[in-house]
Amino acid sequence: MTASTLRTHNCDREQQVNARIDLAAAHRQAVNDGFIEGIDNHFTLSVPGHPDRFYVNAFGLHWSEVKASNIIEVSLDGHVVGGSGIANLSAVSIHAPMHRRGIACVLHTHMPYATALSQLENMTLEPSSQNAMVLHDLIAYDYDYNGLANTQDEGERLADVLGSKQILILANHGVVTTGETVAEAYHRLYFLERAAMTQMIASAAGKRRMIGGEVLTRSRTRLQTAKQEFSAEVDLYFNAVKRVLSARGSDYAA
Repeated sequence: MTASTLRTHNCDREQQVNARIDLAAAHRQAVNDGFIEGIDNHFTLSVPGHPDRFYVNAFGLHWSEVKASNIIEVSLDGHVVGGSGIANLSAVSIHAPMHRRGIACVLHTHMPYATALSQLENMTLEPSSQNAMVLHDLIAYDYDYNGLANTQDEGERLADVLGSKQILILANHGVVTTGETVAEAYHRLYFLERAAMTQMIASAAGKRRMIGGEVLTRSRTRLQTAKQEFSAEVDLYFNAVKRVLSARGSDYAA
């Protein structure tokens, strides 16, 4: 092995360790945030240096049990190539087609408020709150619920609906958020649920006041030009999540 090859190998190895830690942290925080549903739902992340593989929680573990060392590695066709456990069929069906298209992190949950929103005739996340305004242009909507998503064909269809967006709301089902990192995808997941929650509460109370006109236009322009600033905020947020988990004695990084 040449010195250059060794450096690349060591870099990939360090990135893989950090990737596992971040993915485990997301599972633990999802429990804290109330996003978990039994042992179902799935978070995945492409393996650094191996775009033909992804990390996923082993099916059967409660998310409070997930840690860096028990996350499994799966090929895009669903075979476990590293670790002990099995991959949920829906995880492979929904996530592999998105990873195949170059998306690094894919998070899928049935979290309560966003899933309640997905059951409405009009499941649009509307710009009636600041959080919703920030996410509004990132969202694609799949109105064609086809039952359990357990085939590659269904996964490919969902990836087509997602297109160039970063969030997918699945009618009668739940949500998917994506990102270049776990931090980015989880930040979107958290604020999507917050925005859905306030929309559902406000809708029950009466007619809502939308953000519109010049304010909406100006804010969208600002969001488009502040991507670097937003990325820094995302990292600050997720680093804070990991600090709090560690301070509470969580073994997510083990």
